[in-house]
Amino acid sequence: MIVVTTPTGQIGRQVLDRLLDAPDRTTAGIRVIARDPARLSPRVRQHVEIVEGSHADPAVLTKACADADSVFWLVPPTQGADSVEGHFRAFTAPLCEQIAHGRVRRVVAVSTLGRGVAENAGQISASLAMDEAIEATGVHYRALCAPFLMENLLGQVESIRDAGMFFLALTRDRVLRTCTSGDIAGTAARLLLDDTWTGQEDVPVVGPDDLSPEGMAQVASEVLERTIRVRQTGTADYKATAMRHGASEAWAQGLADMVQALDDQGCYGIDAPSTPESAPTDFRRWCHDVLKPAVRA
Repeated sequence: MIVVTTPTGQIGRQVLDRLLDAPDRTTAGIRVIARDPARLSPRVRQHVEIVEGSHADPAVLTKACADADSVFWLVPPTQGADSVEGHFRAFTAPLCEQIAHGRVRRVVAVSTLGRGVAENAGQISASLAMDEAIEATGVHYRALCAPFLMENLLGQVESIRDAGMFFLALTRDRVLRTCTSGDIAGTAARLLLDDTWTGQEDVPVVGPDDLSPEGMAQVASEVLERTIRVRQTGTADYKATAMRHGASEAWAQGLADMVQALDDQGCYGIDAPSTPESAPTDFRRWCHDVLKPAVRA
């Protein structure tokens, strides 16, 4: 049995689709944990078991993990959380309890680059602490270590369309490693369908580009056939913007700490090698396939 968390989220939904599309999926059942099962597609509801609730709820997780072999794990971002570290712990502790009781053999989790580098890095630090807690249980574990998601730019489609500009709180000429949610999902699905791996490893999911924010703007300009510029914002402005969009002070401060660490510590920088076997999609292809239709829509 494969358990999938966040099945209606950006990454979890794609993991689930890939599992359902796999020719050998009949060898393992699929069970999802969903806060709102009505958001699941008819196809999903027809082919998977559904446990309603949050995977931070120990009772829900106990029900979902009964006879489970593998779990796809993702701590969902929650803008209203009153503590970044507390939010990650609230999800991770019940999972560690399930592992301790022998209900889970393998875990594939969405994590981040930055191990051994990131300090006081907000959501990055909390995600790495999640890895450490899960690894301490001794479970077979794969942490999918992703950099900046290209899909983050979709939140700025209106600005790109109307003003020809997007904003990043990062130095414009410094390399920023990227990847797509689809490549994370594809890597996760392959691991979930493979019941032969053991031990604990990081699995970097880093796209083939070595672009700076200015380089990203140049590629976007070429694909969109108009001038696109990037403007660097300060961390204070970044935090204020997050709060205007509904983030708690603690969550917004975590985001500000994260982008400051990206800039100062190079967590997603040039020192992180690309991994085309797990992240083949380059930024130009993503702009053509995803950003361009979104802007035109």
